[in-house]
Amino acid sequence: MPATDISPRDRLIVALDLPSVDAAEAMVARLGDGVTFYKIGYQLAYAGGLPLVKTLADQGKKVFIDLKLHDIGNTVSRGVESIARSGATFLTVHAYPQTMKAAVEARGAHLKILAVTVLTSYDTGDLQAAGYRLGVSDLVETRARQALELGIDGLVCSPEEAANLRKIVGQRMSLVTPGIRPAGSAAGDQKRIMTPARAITAGADYLVVGRPITEAPDPKAAADAIVAEIKPLLVG
Repeated sequence: MPATDISPRDRLIVALDLPSVDAAEAMVARLGDGVTFYKIGYQLAYAGGLPLVKTLADQGKKVFIDLKLHDIGNTVSRGVESIARSGATFLTVHAYPQTMKAAVEARGAHLKILAVTVLTSYDTGDLQAAGYRLGVSDLVETRARQALELGIDGLVCSPEEAANLRKIVGQRMSLVTPGIRPAGSAAGDQKRIMTPARAITAGADYLVVGRPITEAPDPKAAADAIVAEIKPLLVG
């Protein structure tokens, strides 16, 4: 279900895209109570970071495991079952029907499955080069409808797609948006980006932010600024 009663601070997910567990733990310490939700992706997971899920959960934090699972159904199911025992809140899979179906069936009572529609570093030219006949918007919409039908808990999408996807899924799914860049931040390798306030206005429930926070001179201040930017749009 979408984050209708979630506080502004809980809507910010900081991506711990860092090279080691030590670096991640140091960043978590610097952020302190300024951040309640973290993402662990490929870089940190493959550097021994998966046990950090329990550490963070024991500290009262939520964790989003971003491994974008995609394989035969049995393999996806077994992986999801293992992650469901880790204490994670969110897990990503690629939005292919067989993969989504296997993940939903194996998620258990507490883990929420997020389907990745189209990576935010892709544009229509990238899809064409990969052999897709649909452009970004059409492929995102198709996968969103499939995810809804299969009982997926939420979608990972570009903030540019959030408004249209909200019309498609209503309040039945959460929308989680990477590609968030505060005003003045570099786009980096993202092609479909938006500011925090614009993303929330467009219909996003959660904002995933990495480098604009973790590479800031004062990461906690950067996180606080994002929360302050979106708070007036959510409360009062």
